[in-house]
Amino acid sequence: MRDDSQQASVERALLRKAVKVVAVTSGKGGVGKTNVAANIAVALGQRCRNVMLLDADLSLANVDVLLGLQPRFNLSHVVSGDIDLAGTVMNGPGGIRIVPATSGNHAMTQLSPASQAAIVNAFSELADQPEILIVDTGSGIAPEVARFVQASQQVLVVVCDEPASITDAYALIKVFSRHYGVSRFQVVTNQTRNVNEGHRLFEKLRKVTDSYLDVVLRHLGDIPQDRMLGRAVQEQRAVVDAYPASSAGKALRQIATRIDETHATSSAAGHIEFFFERLLAADACQVRSGA
Repeated sequence: MRDDSQQASVERALLRKAVKVVAVTSGKGGVGKTNVAANIAVALGQRCRNVMLLDADLSLANVDVLLGLQPRFNLSHVVSGDIDLAGTVMNGPGGIRIVPATSGNHAMTQLSPASQAAIVNAFSELADQPEILIVDTGSGIAPEVARFVQASQQVLVVVCDEPASITDAYALIKVFSRHYGVSRFQVVTNQTRNVNEGHRLFEKLRKVTDSYLDVVLRHLGDIPQDRMLGRAVQEQRAVVDAYPASSAGKALRQIATRIDETHATSSAAGHIEFFFERLLAADACQVRSGA
């Protein structure tokens, strides 16, 4: 027979709404992945959604730098037990909350199951859980990136119209589909000269994946080259906040709207703690398979 505390935990879980978990990733660095993740989060916050942005590039974090924030604590302090998760959360533009990671800490890419469990418990104990969790992963196909992608409901792949970006995006989709069971990817084309170029870039990538992989790709949106985006980066602000009427700002808000209009699934990551439990499960599978 369950005791009162167990019963209360079950009741709280049943009352919580499903959390929409969106991983933003890329085959290589330098394609604007973190900028896309941060701006999507801020745009969703402007739509009055309860949004949390998790910097999951665990050793090369820069969400805080991009948004001009100066965190005193980050996830490494949660793992070490120096502070609870709530103490790391920062308020960002658009009313979003940000969980910063650390930069230059290689140990954070090799967390033990016990350390990951500490993060699981920390997130599950948050009193105010978000409607939407945006996860800015690292770039590439490393296991620590794969864990976050595999545990999310939606996967956004950011790609630019350059050979290395296209090749690495295909490699990422190939590895994550064949080795981690991810079959659906949403593609954001970035830094294009116009919308037509973005569509051509997406079709180029889809043509190759349709020929060789059993995956479904969806073009979620295109972000054009825009000097205002560069200006916002220099000002350490989200372009959707600093220059909402810019072409990049409008495009990013459209992408955020499409994400917002996609219903969260109950099976993938119904609550934040389920998302992090899936991370642990994914890690255990990789250990067993020798990945």
